[in-house]
Amino acid sequence: MSEYQPKPLMAVRVALDFLLAAARPVAETETIPTLNANGRVLARAQTSAINVPAMDNTQMDGYAVRAADCVSGSATLTVSQRIPAGHVGQPLLPGSAARIFTGALIPEGADAVVMQEQCELVDNQVANFVTVNHAPKPGEWIRRAGEDITAGSVILPAGTRLRSQELGLAASVGLAELPVRRKLRVAVFFTGDELAMPGEPLAPGAIYNSNRYTLRALLENLGCDITDHGIVPDSLAATRATLRACARDHDLIITSGGVSVGEEDHIKPAVEAEGRLNLWQIAVKPGKPLAFGEVGQAFFVGLPGNPVSSFVTFLLFVRPFILRLQGVEDARALAPAAYAMRADFHWPKADRRNEFLRARINDDGGLELFHNQSSGVLTSTVWGDGLIDNPPGQTIAPGDTVRFIPFSALLH
Repeated sequence: MSEYQPKPLMAVRVALDFLLAAARPVAETETIPTLNANGRVLARAQTSAINVPAMDNTQMDGYAVRAADCVSGSATLTVSQRIPAGHVGQPLLPGSAARIFTGALIPEGADAVVMQEQCELVDNQVANFVTVNHAPKPGEWIRRAGEDITAGSVILPAGTRLRSQELGLAASVGLAELPVRRKLRVAVFFTGDELAMPGEPLAPGAIYNSNRYTLRALLENLGCDITDHGIVPDSLAATRATLRACARDHDLIITSGGVSVGEEDHIKPAVEAEGRLNLWQIAVKPGKPLAFGEVGQAFFVGLPGNPVSSFVTFLLFVRPFILRLQGVEDARALAPAAYAMRADFHWPKADRRNEFLRARINDDGGLELFHNQSSGVLTSTVWGDGLIDNPPGQTIAPGDTVRFIPFSALLH
């Protein structure tokens, strides 16, 4: 009789590719004020109708001059005019200079700006003069029309997740409204008769439901519309009923807990009864029993109940899946880059799974490891600066180079 061989676990990269390939971005769009578009995803590419800058202007407070008038490096010129930002000056005559302020348009005839620190103002009773103690080159301290953006160019491609930078760019070309995909509708619930809510008395054997707070905050950071069904009793009937309720009018259902194989783990059989399970168990630590499937028209993701497992698997799998559902196409946003950094610790025990270790950057520019990497130690996620992506079968010695993904790249 042959010995039972467990089914190989799906590799992290294969599982992520599977989820991203399965994602169907929401089709509905709306047009909203640019001021209200933070965190939304562009439905259509945006082009600029104008040049930015619209005309040549100065980068500095100083004097607009003709470079040919200042070749000596110490030229005294008549100050013919004063040009603040938002005003149009007169043509600059030979032998004269215009007092000019940052952002003001370069007057016709001028081809350089000399910063005020290189000039000395001479004031007499007849006229103002300035001595220019610098020989500028043509174009010095001048922003040319269209050097940032040219009229007709695409400034933001479709699928861009809008941050402060993108909103500022859109505003700089006069876009008061933007077409975006509608918000993703996500239903969440949590399983476990042992769960209690903060503020309630903690009975023997009970634990507070930290995952509810962590996951809701993660979803809020991604701009999702959230329906929270709270804690569901540990029974197959209650789990199935909640799944049916969540599948109505939602794009995605996320659960926490109950995805393992114990007698009180009802998520897997409930999903299989109400829909289908497409993926279960990944070669990742923490977080092996992650599940993915569909219930009705809604996608389903079942996260582990251990708080660190739930947190890490959300960042690695659910976050990029949600971004793809929202219409994000940029591979860098979906899978943030890992940085090569020096390990200042010893990790002698290799695992057959891809491990994600909580670590932080020390004062010497290396990485130190949290002392307890258990999937229940939530303090490691607060203490750490990010995750070390440690391949299966890999030990780590001090001085080794490891792959580090900062939380800053995963939590926005």
